[in-house]
Amino acid sequence: MKRVFCAIFAVILVISAFVLASCKSHESSDFSVTDETAAIDYSKYAGITINVYNWGEYISDGTEDSVDVNYEFTKLTGIKVNYTNFSTNEDMYSKLKSGASAYDVIIPSDYMIQQLIDEGMIQKLNFDNIPNYKYIEDEFKGLYFDQTNEYSVAYNCGMVGIIYNTELVDYDPETWDILWDEKLNDQILMINNPRDAFGIAEFKLGYSVNTTDFDELTKAKDELLKQKPLVKAYVMDEIYNKMESGAAAVSAYYAGDYLSMYENNDKLAFVYPKEGTNIFVDACCIPTSAEHKEAAELYINFLCDPNVAVCNAEKICYRSPNKAVLENEEYQEFLADLHDDAMDILYPDLNELYPEKDTDDFYFHRLPSDALSKMTSLWSELKITSTEDSDSGALYWISGAFIVAIIAVFVLLKIRKSKREHE
Repeated sequence: MKRVFCAIFAVILVISAFVLASCKSHESSDFSVTDETAAIDYSKYAGITINVYNWGEYISDGTEDSVDVNYEFTKLTGIKVNYTNFSTNEDMYSKLKSGASAYDVIIPSDYMIQQLIDEGMIQKLNFDNIPNYKYIEDEFKGLYFDQTNEYSVAYNCGMVGIIYNTELVDYDPETWDILWDEKLNDQILMINNPRDAFGIAEFKLGYSVNTTDFDELTKAKDELLKQKPLVKAYVMDEIYNKMESGAAAVSAYYAGDYLSMYENNDKLAFVYPKEGTNIFVDACCIPTSAEHKEAAELYINFLCDPNVAVCNAEKICYRSPNKAVLENEEYQEFLADLHDDAMDILYPDLNELYPEKDTDDFYFHRLPSDALSKMTSLWSELKITSTEDSDSGALYWISGAFIVAIIAVFVLLKIRKSKREHE
């Protein structure tokens, strides 16, 4: 009986410690929003729960001494946040299209926002409820996917590049070719969504990343098929553990995530490939199916608060479109301490990086339905077939034929032996 009581007491201690740790993780006594954000009357929204759908690892969440943004929002407004993650724009779209869940705030990428507007799946914002929108830099307003500036508020932006482990790669890569380097067989990670993967192949082949030519799309798929036998894994958020631990040598991924990985493994390096790379903008939107539009707009306004934006920029290491972030001295010091080239990685001079290229062509645009269907179909084919599979299939046929031949010879000898014994 004493053992039972001891065990129960031990469990209680563990639970208590966990609860205390959780409480401490939310403590942000030195955090406050601007006076303007704090002065808004939130009283009529208290008790409402909004559903927020965002990328993984894409908000300051209270871990590693960071500010828990969602907790601080609830503390200030009384509005609860049901926060969930998606891995790709396509996953987010499918979930939203199905109507299985009603989201109040989603944070998709540019080309997907363009598609959601065209399909009437997101609604116009009331900017009276988003006064902190004034902090968003002009270059991130009226972009191609929302030219009338009515449906979205830029959240973060960045570029895709090559992340590599300097202890496992014996040269400084300059092009996308490293992801097809046979010397790195089973040490290559590939980004696990069709638009980025096809974009990389298209840059490598010299095609437009917004091509609608079926022949070019097929050739891009063939290029990815050549790569597949070398690929250790197709990844999204799983990349963190694999690259930080040294389990893989190289991958294509987002610049901001590289800086997060670098904090845990300073043997990692980063480069933008010479052929060009995707430039993206992720932005806050409100679906037409949202149940709490005004509360959702207040959440977007909270994310635009300069102090909140700095917390997010320091935690997730992406470029912020919020002008108050780059003007913040603490943030500048943070970048300098984080990485010698952090500023150039997050805020590169595109004219210097790509002097002979039109970087407007680096943005993904919405593809026409037939081209999108073709890419989706080719991606599905890619994921279930490969040259390795074909070789294996041939090997299975040869092996099968060999086994059948052996059995046939064995049966024939058995018959002959039986005949001799009968005679």
